[in-house]
Amino acid sequence: MALLRFPGMITAPFADSPAFERRKSRVGFRVFAQSGESEPDLSVTVNGLKMPNPFVIGSGPPGTNYTVMKRAFEEGWGAVIAKTVSLDAAKVINVTPRYARLRAGANGSAKGQIIGWENIELISDRPLETMLKEFKQLKEEYPNRILIASIMEEYNKDAWHELIDRVEQTGVDAIEINFSCPHGMPERKMGAAVGQDCDLLEEVCGWINEKASVPVWAKMTPNITDIALAAKVSLDNGCEGVSAINTIMSVMGINLDTLRPEPCVEGYSTPGGYSAKAVHPIALAKVMSIARMIKNDFANEDRSLSAIGGVETGSDAAEFILLGANTVQVCTGVMMHGYGLVKKLCVELQEFMKKHNFSSVEDFRGASLGYFTTHTDLVRRQQEAIQERKAIKKGLQSDKDWTGDGFVKETESMVSN
Repeated sequence: MALLRFPGMITAPFADSPAFERRKSRVGFRVFAQSGESEPDLSVTVNGLKMPNPFVIGSGPPGTNYTVMKRAFEEGWGAVIAKTVSLDAAKVINVTPRYARLRAGANGSAKGQIIGWENIELISDRPLETMLKEFKQLKEEYPNRILIASIMEEYNKDAWHELIDRVEQTGVDAIEINFSCPHGMPERKMGAAVGQDCDLLEEVCGWINEKASVPVWAKMTPNITDIALAAKVSLDNGCEGVSAINTIMSVMGINLDTLRPEPCVEGYSTPGGYSAKAVHPIALAKVMSIARMIKNDFANEDRSLSAIGGVETGSDAAEFILLGANTVQVCTGVMMHGYGLVKKLCVELQEFMKKHNFSSVEDFRGASLGYFTTHTDLVRRQQEAIQERKAIKKGLQSDKDWTGDGFVKETESMVSN
């Protein structure tokens, strides 16, 4: 089956390869959620993965070890994506403090709502064997819950294949590829260094999907001119889905008392990844761009979109789903509000669904996507609407306009209440 491509797109001859046939067999049929109950049904099936709700723990501290991932399942999260692992955790050395917050107030204020969060945290610094053991234990204890491994490796085909093989042996349900970490080890062609280079992205996605036997999601960086282009390269080269967005490269601020940047480590800092409520509008735009690409180029294929960015309420999640997202990831929100946040998210999303008489997530997924257009088209639409309004008579212009047949309606046209 040939994949749709843009003219001039960088692609690999993946569609005709044995790996492509393997990709087709590693996902199930897409099943739309149905509900005959009074409460709206939040369950979703994405790339063959059945989840009780669309809320997913995003890769990061909330998925850093067995204890916290177990807590996530117990609280009711639809799926858990573990913190990113690589073959050699010894190369990963984190610092403390590694976070900084932005509040809706004056610089350095301790009051006000937290609207922004920066981290300079790296991927998991725990030994790979330890993480793999915990993945296996979680799948044994929660065989019907979705556990997704997040992986990242250097620019080395054999290393990627080894990591995929070892991770899949634990029984994880899917793999998310971290092509988007904005800080740390770019010189080793890891994280965003791959996601920002479509040539590298094409090659590495090809390596990954030659080996993987479970669904693969590519996690996209927003620190790029055209995120939809990179997402398309990932999908063209075998990935079943994409996740977006990872954090935005940022400098949180300068302490005006010490004149040092935040987060401050021994008097110094480094740019990091920005998240939380303030990135939500940016994430919506990026997700919209990817969703339109998927709709246009992969309409008849089971490709998924997992949205990320500033989700703290059910309304935040509803916006992403209205743009076409299949699932919604939360990471910073859990760090600020705890694992119990999922209950609030479910209740609020169901309230939204009841308001609009939606019985399932599929009832409204992508419903708002078609209302985006170009500025030129907005101008045309407004000009046409003005002309239509001008053409509609408001009441009668003079006594000669009265007619016998339409007398009652003509009278009503001039009544104000």
